[in-house]
Amino acid sequence: MHPHQLIPRDKSAVAGAKIGKTSIRRVAKFARPYRRSIIGFLITIVVSSAIALLPPFMFRMIVDHAIPDSDKRRIVTLTAILVFVALGDAGLQIVQRWYSARIGEGLIYDLRVALFDKVQNMPIAFFTRTQTGALISRLNNDVVGAQTAVTGTLGSVVSNVVILVTTLGAMIALEWRLTLLSLIVLPVFIIPAKRVGARLQEISREQMGLNAGMNTQMTERFNVSGALLVKLFGRHKEEVGAFGSRASRVRDIGITAAMYGRVFFVALGLVGALGAVAIYGVGAFMVVSGGITIGTLVAMAAFVQRIYQPLTGLTNARLEVLTALVSFERVFEVLDAPVAIADRLGAVDAVNPRGEIEFDRVSFRYPPGSSVSIASLELAGVMQGADPDVDVLRDVSLKIAPGETIAIVGASGSGKTTLAMLLARLYDVTSGSVRLDGKDVRDLTGVSLRAAIGVVSQDSHMFHESVKSNLLYAQPNATHEQIVSACHAAKIHDVIAALPDGYETIVGERGYRLSGGEKQRLAIARLLLKNPAVMILDEATSHLDNESEVLVQNALDTAMKNRTSLVIAHRLSTIRDADRIVVINNGVIAEQGTHDQLMATNGLYAAQVRAGESFDTN
Repeated sequence: MHPHQLIPRDKSAVAGAKIGKTSIRRVAKFARPYRRSIIGFLITIVVSSAIALLPPFMFRMIVDHAIPDSDKRRIVTLTAILVFVALGDAGLQIVQRWYSARIGEGLIYDLRVALFDKVQNMPIAFFTRTQTGALISRLNNDVVGAQTAVTGTLGSVVSNVVILVTTLGAMIALEWRLTLLSLIVLPVFIIPAKRVGARLQEISREQMGLNAGMNTQMTERFNVSGALLVKLFGRHKEEVGAFGSRASRVRDIGITAAMYGRVFFVALGLVGALGAVAIYGVGAFMVVSGGITIGTLVAMAAFVQRIYQPLTGLTNARLEVLTALVSFERVFEVLDAPVAIADRLGAVDAVNPRGEIEFDRVSFRYPPGSSVSIASLELAGVMQGADPDVDVLRDVSLKIAPGETIAIVGASGSGKTTLAMLLARLYDVTSGSVRLDGKDVRDLTGVSLRAAIGVVSQDSHMFHESVKSNLLYAQPNATHEQIVSACHAAKIHDVIAALPDGYETIVGERGYRLSGGEKQRLAIARLLLKNPAVMILDEATSHLDNESEVLVQNALDTAMKNRTSLVIAHRLSTIRDADRIVVINNGVIAEQGTHDQLMATNGLYAAQVRAGESFDTN
């Protein structure tokens, strides 16, 4: 038994669970590429267990024959055999560890890559509902737990069975009466051992839950935004207190787990000692009476130490197998999750897109959680809530010519951003269709569609890497001259050149070392390197001061030349120069036209502009 084996956090994870054939078949399928290594691994276990039987027999021959006969040659021969057995066993242990590492690390690699690939293909709705920490746990804790099912649990069960069968067989062959005697004390130990094992399972689950809570707190508080929020609200002591309460409980149950584990192994040692005492005590009388030889007694005493641990381990074998399989099933849960947005069979690439866009009677409501997410990765009760039953967009039709700049305005929640996201196919329409150059976006490959579309949002994300790495994310093969040219066009080159390491400067988490305006201009430079046919600007200047807005707007003017542009904005200065303004209200197009035309019609747009000189969506 392994007291500190990885255990699922959910206390009911293995309650009433059964070893299902389907799960075992899937595990076998994942392990199939390593079948030769697994066979080699199991063979080393069997051979190692078998040769471990030789020393007691060698001792018996030395005691019963070599010493009484004063046969020095036999003593040397038997001693040499013992040395070779020890060397062989050591070599087998190394080979066994090599097989174990090869299989285990290979499985970890396969599972992590498969999970990462799967998660990357999940729709954006999946990420809006999923706890990041829980998802990362699947790629770490559960993957390692799944690997343990093949190398740890499988190896342990096979090893215990082989050791038990071979040792009992050898003991019975030597002296069946002493063998039965050595087994009498086992029920006294095995029954409490099962209870101790169950208690250790509970403790391990609680430890994992508390560690997960600490990890979540650290993840959220140790990023720049979280640390800044804590400092600005002066919550340092409260955060330390909350963390300390979790850590203190981890400390307390760690002590409890240590004591349970120690008591368990002390009891195991005690049973082994009592077994040896019984063997030596009764066996000595049998030697005196002539029933067995001294060598047989020595061999039996050596064997008896080998049978208690495998017997005890096998009492919890089912629980260990179920625990390991639960980790596999949690991995499979993610791998089996539905991918709501995928390329259709026969999807084609968007070749040399011109940027003609058409929304044809588009209606949209957000998909139910069961179709885009996994309940166990969400906060408790989230997926159980009622799914949205309201259309965010209703019967929207809009044609945009290549190179046209369209400003989309409307109150918060009116559906502006959703309209743009449907074009990029981050969601699929509920009814109707969205077309790019006359082709339904669902009939285009996702890679080519997104290559044709560039987005600059109000909070453009930057990776915690260098300026150059962030720019190359758009075009990995871009030359330094192309990078510099894009940065000149985005009015950000001089800022980058003034940084301590220029283009090699690390921008910090989420680009925190840059101001809002600098980060936006860097995002525009990244978009220029991508060189899309269509641009989506989602409140790209909403959080900037006037000076930064001017710089960013100048960069955007350069970026939008000869490109179809959808500009989601509320500032009048951003809106009024658009070729056309589309007003969205409660999911429908309320009106559209140029700034002057809409002001003349004296409708919703005009009323909002006259009220605040801004179409404020906040």
